[in-house]
Amino acid sequence: MPATLLTVFGTRPQFVKVSAVSNAIEAEARRRRMRLRHVVVDTGQHWDDRLAGVFERELGIRRPDAHLSAGGGSALSQVSRMLARLEPLLEKTRPDLVLVYGDTNSTLAGALAAARLGIPIAHVESGLRSFVRNQPEEVNRAVADRLSTLLFCPTRTAVANLRREGIRSGVVLSGDAMRDALALGAPAPAEARAILSRFGVARRGYRLVTAHRAANTDSREAVTSLLAVLKAVPKPAIFPMHPRTASAIRRFAGPSALSRIENLRAIPPVGYREMIALEGNASAILTDSGGVQKEAFWLGVPCVTLRDETEWVETVKAGWNALAGLNPARVLRALSSLPAPGRVPERVLARALGPKGASRRIARQILGFLDD
Repeated sequence: MPATLLTVFGTRPQFVKVSAVSNAIEAEARRRRMRLRHVVVDTGQHWDDRLAGVFERELGIRRPDAHLSAGGGSALSQVSRMLARLEPLLEKTRPDLVLVYGDTNSTLAGALAAARLGIPIAHVESGLRSFVRNQPEEVNRAVADRLSTLLFCPTRTAVANLRREGIRSGVVLSGDAMRDALALGAPAPAEARAILSRFGVARRGYRLVTAHRAANTDSREAVTSLLAVLKAVPKPAIFPMHPRTASAIRRFAGPSALSRIENLRAIPPVGYREMIALEGNASAILTDSGGVQKEAFWLGVPCVTLRDETEWVETVKAGWNALAGLNPARVLRALSSLPAPGRVPERVLARALGPKGASRRIARQILGFLDD
């Protein structure tokens, strides 16, 4: 009888990690001639095609075996719907291991449902901490870590965080699977030039901005501060907007708020290859996304984080990332202090966020667990 692995995901960043890890798991299973049933479950947390479907197609993720259609509403209502829909699915498929990623509502729901049914859990991106206790992502990742049997840590800092919390069993320093996805999915130079041409920008001739976290979008004060930052950003800026961010700006500042900011081009969300092209050719990136912070570092583009803390402290210590919150003066100081875009030496990348090949390490550990 084949071993059964069930993977739960549902957001744009998770599509990126799943693409690399799932391919590595299935390739390793073939290499071992191991019978494996891999059930893929999309919670639908990001239900917009611009956030999910386009990534699924571009990254070659196979069609999910189940789609829970649990997106929309508050975080608690999302988790509640996911739990209600995961329970019968888990009881039917009876997986030997449930694999979750990151720190989203989908992560929390997958871990809780599996734990209540006595199913072991593997957590990719374990051990990350912002140390902001009321931050939704912090709650999700900490709970998932407490419940997990296999904990795949991208960095040594993450391993140390778990050790301080008394978690030692099952901890694996794996490296970061997003780097594998970047190596596989980045557009070739000619395609990148074509993408820049479509957006009407030249290499190093613009800043790239992203913002989507609740702390930066869910209040009038936060949106006012975000708009102040956007007004202060020098040079032309491109702003691919998460639907949540666009809705918050319309609600708190009015439908014309962005059009009044000179040299800012607000656009809908873009696909993975377009996003990597825009990141890799920007003069600087301003973001509140953990994934974008890492991609900026790997691509050698200076990054200003629009938060007062980051889980990816290694990028700050390496000198390629600066914390500025939503404070225009801090943002401008950060932009002036960061290095110019350029290639980051491999030894610096590996020391900070681990070497390449994380997906293979994760795959071997998972299949070794399932094969016991």
